[in-house]
Amino acid sequence: MKVSAIIPAFNEEKRIVNVIKPLLELSEIQSIIVIDDGSIDNTAEVVGQYPVKLIKLPQNSGKAEAVKIGLSYCQDEIILMLDADLIGLTTDHIKNLIEPVIMEDIEMTIGIFEGGRFVTDMAQRVAPNLSGQRAFKAYLINDIINLNTSGYSIEIALSKLIKEKHIKTKKVILKNISHVIKEEKLGIYKGAIWRMKMYKEIIKHWLN
Repeated sequence: MKVSAIIPAFNEEKRIVNVIKPLLELSEIQSIIVIDDGSIDNTAEVVGQYPVKLIKLPQNSGKAEAVKIGLSYCQDEIILMLDADLIGLTTDHIKNLIEPVIMEDIEMTIGIFEGGRFVTDMAQRVAPNLSGQRAFKAYLINDIINLNTSGYSIEIALSKLIKEKHIKTKKVILKNISHVIKEEKLGIYKGAIWRMKMYKEIIKHWLN
């Protein structure tokens, strides 16, 4: 089975190469699709140096919309979804995400950080279903594209879909991996505002 990898990205010129490179090392990855979600840095220029498909959106539309647009370009049996700001991603992490969907009776995997950074490890222990690292069967694409993501993150919407459609999932531990926290990207003030929004998402996840 071949895999399409999608990477939604917003202002990730300094980090996205660390996600693209391990994907390029795996024969299972048939296509890599980067959705540049209205970046105002050099994300598109950096991505353009690699043999990947770049979809450049004219303005920032949010991760959920970027993911949906990326999915519309996927043509392989398995879809891999990765964040663009991962720290420590390896080919083993990628294999651990895609192999249960290929080899087992599993429709979607959810990657859980462990042993990376305390703040990101803790967030995923509290609400593991909010992870953005996933692999899933391509027949779920239309369901995901048609999800109502108004007022919800793509991860919350996927959690609802999993429950409604009784999708067979498996949590996969991803050791020694993390991502850049919003305080580092946006500064303390804007990062704190974003973190409060994340806590609201966690509460929504608990209540559903």
